[in-house]
Amino acid sequence: MVGEVTALRAQIKRQKAALDRAHVAQAKIVAQRAAEKASIESQLAQRRALLSTIRDQIAQLQAQERARQARLAAELRARVLAQNTASHPGGGANAIGVAAATPEGTTVAPPGRYGGVVGIAMQYLGVPYVYGGASPSGFDCSGLVMYAFAQLGVSLPHSSYAQYSMGVAVSRDQLQPGDLVFFNGLGHVGIYVGGGQFIHAPHTGDVVKISSLSESWYASAYVGARRII
Repeated sequence: MVGEVTALRAQIKRQKAALDRAHVAQAKIVAQRAAEKASIESQLAQRRALLSTIRDQIAQLQAQERARQARLAAELRARVLAQNTASHPGGGANAIGVAAATPEGTTVAPPGRYGGVVGIAMQYLGVPYVYGGASPSGFDCSGLVMYAFAQLGVSLPHSSYAQYSMGVAVSRDQLQPGDLVFFNGLGHVGIYVGGGQFIHAPHTGDVVKISSLSESWYASAYVGARRII
């Protein structure tokens, strides 16, 4: 019996030592998990702060863009009003409908006569872009052009590629309000409004707005212009 008790005590001692080692290992794992949790929470906090900063920057940029669009629209309205109250080379009833020949044999576009389409398109500033859209509930780029010209009794196809075959070519330095400007391999079209600017429906997630021909993407993607006659 003494031997059995001694053996049992030794077994208990070994089990206690193993249990102590297990407790130490468990404590290390708990401490490691706690450190990992703290690290993850710190990273999440940093990312939340970064996301908040980015959101603030986006909101600020959106506000700046809205203010810029409002300023451009006001300037454009003033320009259109001035054009409507003054004699405009392209607004007369005698605007020719065919290209004229220069002494060198090249052709130049006749004076534009659809500058009034700018005022029509301006009514839809802020309308959302809708793929395939051609109504005030939503426009794509060629849909806006087609709809605006339709208000003047001019029928244009609902395709920027097809619209490029309409009218006559006009050089960039001879652009007049109402001319169509094309970009991105004819995949995009807008209406020139004067002052190096044009109105268009850019892409999904955006709205009908005013942009500048000098903006980097539009300047690099510019293809040419057509004047509807």
